[in-house]
Amino acid sequence: MPARILYVDDEDDIREIAQMSLELEPEFEVRSCSSGAEALTDAAAWHPDLILLDVMMPDMDGPETLKRLAASPLTASIPVAFITARTQTHQVERYLTMGAVGVIAKPFDPLALAGEVRKLLSERPGQA
Repeated sequence: MPARILYVDDEDDIREIAQMSLELEPEFEVRSCSSGAEALTDAAAWHPDLILLDVMMPDMDGPETLKRLAASPLTASIPVAFITARTQTHQVERYLTMGAVGVIAKPFDPLALAGEVRKLLSERPGQA
């Protein structure tokens, strides 16, 4: 069964590149959305195995989206990794303290993205 990946980013071009690069991996089923509010709805309905979440988005940013995902019984168990250009050590530590399972630096390498996601999925307890 393919791993479900939800990619959340307000920038259309980045979202499109990420989705295309992740879809090159036959073991992934990928959906994307453009806002934190959409992510809350899509995650509750689709139950992805991993959410890749942009940190800086209008209206509801990544950290606020993560907080709301964690507060809902429908989505609290879904692991979230941030995708961000803000990757200084103290920032990464803050994201991990918030409950993120990892941080992928932006701009990401489209050819390496699936491998990074596979690594995040394999680090989860009970996963292959």
